[in-house]
Amino acid sequence: MEGYDPGAFPPFAVTVDLAVFTVRDGRLHVLLVERGQEPYLGAWALPGGFVLPAESAELAARRELAEETGLSQQTAAGLHLEQLRTYSEPDRDPRMRVVSVAYTALLPDLPEPRGGGDAARAQWMPFGTYGPLAFDHDTILADAHDRVCAKLEYTCLATAFCPPEFTLGELRQVYETVWGVELDRPNFRRKVLTTPGFVQAVKGPPRLTGGRGKPAALYRAGGATTLHPPLLRPEGRHS
Repeated sequence: MEGYDPGAFPPFAVTVDLAVFTVRDGRLHVLLVERGQEPYLGAWALPGGFVLPAESAELAARRELAEETGLSQQTAAGLHLEQLRTYSEPDRDPRMRVVSVAYTALLPDLPEPRGGGDAARAQWMPFGTYGPLAFDHDTILADAHDRVCAKLEYTCLATAFCPPEFTLGELRQVYETVWGVELDRPNFRRKVLTTPGFVQAVKGPPRLTGGRGKPAALYRAGGATTLHPPLLRPEGRHS
């Protein structure tokens, strides 16, 4: 284009970073990789890498997720990733000026990862049990956690982490696990049962639970995808 000089602008790289969460054994876990190269050799970091010239940021995110964790390309392509935000502080990477597009997801039934690419290993780690992460990944992860917490407020995503038929106690545990709070049982029950399309009662005998109370009624996911009204976290108790 006439009058445009690309040499007038300093070059910089574009990367993607992924904050992927799941619920395992009643705890919120995040996918981390151990860096196999400098900078931050041996440190834990979010999966990610550089965007190649012929790919979009989203394609790069799915490729990096597959390469660095051992997930199949088909599995990575089918996951629902949500763009979080762009991180562009000039000194966020000691190698050069790097702008990162971050993605996040809260996903059920993910396999055990394995390291690949420039990652020495990959691991599901309980949220908050690791030391400082490489680069500005602590900031990205905190922002991503806020996003997935809000996702549970406005969508029916929590039912994906329950069995096909579940009790309201099992559904409440998903919220408590992700939000990091203890919820009032009667209030939670009332909100769930009065939210149109959230859950559907299952006909048949109730299920015996591990507690001392009476058997609990069973439900399955309803037909809704969004919650109206939203099921909001208790004020002043956000994790």
